[in-house]
Amino acid sequence: MPASPSDRLRLQVATFPVVRTVINTGFRMVYPFLPTIARGLGVQVESVALAVTARSGLGLLAPLFGTVADTRSRRTAMLTALCLYASGMAIVAAWPTYAGFLAALLISAAGKILFDMSMQAYLGDRVEYGRRGRVIAVTEVGWSGAFLIGVPACGWLISRAGWDAPFAWLAGLALAAALVLWRLLPNDTAGIRAQRSLWQGLRAVLIHRPAMAGLAVSLLISAANELVNIVYGVWMEGSFGLQVAALGAASAVIGLSELAGEGLVAGLADRLGKRSAVALGMVLSAASSLALPLLGRTLSFSLVGLFLFYVCFEFTLVTGISLMTELVPGARATVMAGNLSAHALGRAAGASLGPLLFSGGILANGVSAALLNLMALVLLVRFVRE
Repeated sequence: MPASPSDRLRLQVATFPVVRTVINTGFRMVYPFLPTIARGLGVQVESVALAVTARSGLGLLAPLFGTVADTRSRRTAMLTALCLYASGMAIVAAWPTYAGFLAALLISAAGKILFDMSMQAYLGDRVEYGRRGRVIAVTEVGWSGAFLIGVPACGWLISRAGWDAPFAWLAGLALAAALVLWRLLPNDTAGIRAQRSLWQGLRAVLIHRPAMAGLAVSLLISAANELVNIVYGVWMEGSFGLQVAALGAASAVIGLSELAGEGLVAGLADRLGKRSAVALGMVLSAASSLALPLLGRTLSFSLVGLFLFYVCFEFTLVTGISLMTELVPGARATVMAGNLSAHALGRAAGASLGPLLFSGGILANGVSAALLNLMALVLLVRFVRE
C-alpha cells in the first residue's frame, strides 16, 4: 500500500536533517580549522577570514534565488542546490589553492542558500503554523549535526590526510543526497504561487514593516554570533594549545549545545508563541555573551561558556525562522531568502569585525555581541507582530 501524504511528509522531515548535516559540515568546518587551513594554503589567518566574509556576503543575493522557489518547483530548487554544493566542494579537491578555496566557498554557499530557503518554504507550504516551530527545529538538527558528527570527522580526516581531505567526501555525499531527494520529494510544480516576478516578491516584503523589522533582527543576532564564531578556533588554539583533532572534538561540544537549543525550540516555541520565545532567546544570548569572557580562564569553563552561548543563539535563530515563515505567506520563499540575506550580512559584518575586536581579547567580542542582541530585542518588541 502506498504511503499516505502525512507519512511521506514525516519521512521527508526526517531526511532533511541528514542532508543538511552534509551541507552544514562544509560551511562550519572552516571555523575551528581556520589556522590549519591558512597554514595549508600558505596564507595568513586574516586571508581565510576574508574568504569567509566573501562567502557571507554572497547571501545578500539570496532574494534572487528566492524567486526560483516561489515561481518554480521547490523540488527542482533543492536538487539544483545540492548539485551546486557538490561542485563547490569538488573544486578544492581538484584545485587546493587559495583561489580554489575561495571559489569553493562561494559556489557551495550559493547551493546552501538555495537549499535552505527552498526547504523552509516547502515546509511552510505543508505544515500548519501551530506545529511549524517543532518541524523547523527537527530540520535544524542538521546544523548541530555538522558540529557533532561532520566537523569531528573532518578533523580526523585533516589530521591524517591534510587540510583539503574532507572536500571530496562532502562532494560525494551531496550528490548522494540529491539522488535520495529526487526519489523522495514530489514534483510540486502544480503548487507554484501566483507570484511571478522578482519585483513582485521583493515589493511584498519591502512594504511589510514587521517583515523588514524581522530581517533587521536576523541581521543583528547573526552579527552577534559571528563576532565569537569567527575567533573561537583561534581563541581555543591560542589560549589552550588545542591541536586539530582536539579542536574538532571541542566543536562537538558546540554541536551538543545547538542540539539542546533545537530541542528547546521543539518543546517551547509553539507553546510560548514564536515572538515571545525569540525575545527570551535574545535576553539569554546577551547574558551568555557577557559570561563567555568570565568563563574563559580555563579550558573546561571555556567549553561551558561556548555551550551556553550556542544554546541561546540556536534557540533564538530557529524560533526566528519559524516566525519569519508566516509574516508574508504569499511570498514565503522570498521572505526566507531575505532572511538568509539578513543572516549572511550579519555574518559578513561579524566576520569582518570579529578579528579586529579580538585584538583586545575575547572580552571585546563578548560585550559587542551582547549589545547587538539587545538592539535586536528592541526592534522585535517594537515592530514585529505575528
